[in-house]
Amino acid sequence: MRTTKIFKVENTDTFKHQILAWAQQFDDVAWLDSNPQSDGDKQNHANYDAVLAVDAFTSIQTDFYDAFEKLKEYQTTVNDWIFGYLTYDLKNDVEALSSNNFDGLAFPDLYFFQPKKLFLFKGNHIEIQYLNSVEDEWEDDLKNIRHCENGGRGNLQKESNNIKIKLRIHKDEYFEKINTMLAHIHRGDIYEANFCQEFYAEDTVINPLETYNKLNAISNPPFATFLKCHDKYLLSASPERYLRKDGNTIISQPIKGTAKRSDNIEEDEQLKNALLKDEKERSENIMIVDLVRNDLSKTAIKGSVKVEELCKIYTFDQVHQMISTVTSKVGQHTHPVDVIKSTFPMGSMTGAPKISAMKIIEDLEETKRGLYSGAVGYFSPIGDFDFNVVIRSILYNETKNYVSYSVGGAITAKSKPLNEYEECLVKAKAMRTVLEH
Repeated sequence: MRTTKIFKVENTDTFKHQILAWAQQFDDVAWLDSNPQSDGDKQNHANYDAVLAVDAFTSIQTDFYDAFEKLKEYQTTVNDWIFGYLTYDLKNDVEALSSNNFDGLAFPDLYFFQPKKLFLFKGNHIEIQYLNSVEDEWEDDLKNIRHCENGGRGNLQKESNNIKIKLRIHKDEYFEKINTMLAHIHRGDIYEANFCQEFYAEDTVINPLETYNKLNAISNPPFATFLKCHDKYLLSASPERYLRKDGNTIISQPIKGTAKRSDNIEEDEQLKNALLKDEKERSENIMIVDLVRNDLSKTAIKGSVKVEELCKIYTFDQVHQMISTVTSKVGQHTHPVDVIKSTFPMGSMTGAPKISAMKIIEDLEETKRGLYSGAVGYFSPIGDFDFNVVIRSILYNETKNYVSYSVGGAITAKSKPLNEYEECLVKAKAMRTVLEH
């Protein structure tokens, strides 16, 4: 059982920085921020402006084997708020697939925790929900939060200077791999596949909280995440929702199609209009919309799958994106975990047909994706959920001093290797800027 209190803050931005700094003392932290000061269009489906969950009371950590059934049992048994992540490699639980590529990060395949302390932001009002075992701590916590400025333990770390970013796949090899993928497309093995490459730094120490704050400040995305699981961190500026359940409504918002921004207003508008009219980008998006419709239909009430928005252009601080919105309705006895399992991994990060695309991706990529192109989010006590797609993100293993970020793009018959490579660099810009100061 939880005790609930509601209080008001004068300055939400200041309080956000203070509470995230205060949270660093805990081993388990999930911070989800929709950055509501950005374009209001992006906030259509957000329940809260931000959410902080800290201090695990119970948790589940597992590899991919039977992972969704274990999560289903955990979510049903706990019957409370749980926060965590699903790695891309849970594909091996859903299908007869494997992940054999290099893994420098070593995140568990699935992790969720039930927080003792929960903070829900809406405007300048904050609702706190504490488990009854810690309900007498909330007043002291609020005092400590308001006096917290320096980021706690995290800011005591000495950062590496001159971080040297390396490429797991170099440019010429990237071109070879894209041409191999195009050969698969021309043979009819697949229509589209999302090919990703890793940028990484070894023997590197970063300040996770400071790095996240910088990344969030320059990207201002609607699905920002700071996730800490003991010595492993996700610092995410994701613009993409994977899946949300609100009552009996399921919402998916796949992104396919990216264009850079310009400081020149006229040129920026031209870039936006060019993206809207780009046949290749539209065909990519429409193919994934069809895949998402098919995935949602597995749990949907018959006839309830609808495309609410098709190829709409949304503008973010770093890029323009082409986003579609697909919805469905599910019956009241459909388990929320089954909805996720039947759509996982998300179509925007795999391709079509999905299984063939995932096999080819595994053969051609050099890095195990892990949490990259997986999902982070929460389940509420009534079985609603909201998950992002882990893209535009920095991943950090503090024990191994290993920092990683990956980027990718959809390859179709109309893809040109050089254009795809340049799109990857656009997507990587924010992460590289933050890490290299």
